[in-house]
Amino acid sequence: MAKIKRIGVLTSGGDAPGMNAAIRAVVRAAIHNGCEAYGVYGGYQGLINGDIKRLKSHDVSNIIQRGGTILKSARSTEFRTPEGRTKAAGVLRENKIDALVVIGGDGSFTGARLLIQEHDIPVVGIPGTIDNDLYGTDSTIGYDTAVNTAVEAVDKIKDTASAHNRLFFVEVMGRDAGFIALRVAIATGAEAALVPEVETDLTDLEHFIEKDYDPNKSSGIVIVAEGEKEGGAYSVAKKVAEAHPEYDIRVSVLGHMQRGGSPSAFDRVLASQLGVAAVDALMDDQKSIMVGIMNKEIVHIPFNKTIKHTKGLNPELLNLVRVLTTR
Repeated sequence: MAKIKRIGVLTSGGDAPGMNAAIRAVVRAAIHNGCEAYGVYGGYQGLINGDIKRLKSHDVSNIIQRGGTILKSARSTEFRTPEGRTKAAGVLRENKIDALVVIGGDGSFTGARLLIQEHDIPVVGIPGTIDNDLYGTDSTIGYDTAVNTAVEAVDKIKDTASAHNRLFFVEVMGRDAGFIALRVAIATGAEAALVPEVETDLTDLEHFIEKDYDPNKSSGIVIVAEGEKEGGAYSVAKKVAEAHPEYDIRVSVLGHMQRGGSPSAFDRVLASQLGVAAVDALMDDQKSIMVGIMNKEIVHIPFNKTIKHTKGLNPELLNLVRVLTTR
């Protein structure tokens, strides 16, 4: 490949705490390597529209602690078409941007891979999603913060559950993956974790309620991933309430609050590591890869692998929930 002189960076898909730290790292690593850095505002749609600005070191000062993304994020229907990707490639060439760093999830990487295949533009991806569901990395940017946010909320819900002897069904994010729900359930001492990867057995849940849950003596918390097969917390709670009208059942949906807030120290460090690694990969003539971290080491995972393969839940953690809920 020709020598890279200008590197663009964009954020795509759902925002995640730590994205700003990653942007900061990409910009400063690019400058450190003698390149110019350019921010693309509004994801792939912003790229198509030419919403691009050169970023210098001072432009990314004082953002490492901020949630969200200073570059904004948006989903682009137009970029999903060959014509839209052709426009995007043309904008990159017009601005003499030689390579692109995409911070996002599997959908973002699918688009990046098509851009590479159709227009031979070097792209490296950084895993930024609170769901932690990307194959090839132990952790994604934003996951640790989202878990901590949910744990803090559930701890507060437990206080009111105890005060009123209530059974709470708390819904956390995770449309297709139960990583947040599983870790939150363990961290908060919940009675159960209902996740998309495991078929929900309402019989088992009712067995717990009938045999182990005494509303006159204790409270209960059940963590439900939004993508749980029964339809989420409201659906599960409704079915349980119909079977047990004698119990005081409540539902709490944490929703988008899990995406917000200042990133944890872990996410700030991870984002910084991956941002620098992405630029280093481009300078080393890499393209069509995601930079990730496995066993505390930086790894390069081809886009086709991280898109094709599904990251599974840790079976040891699933078993841990079962062991710790034994009464």
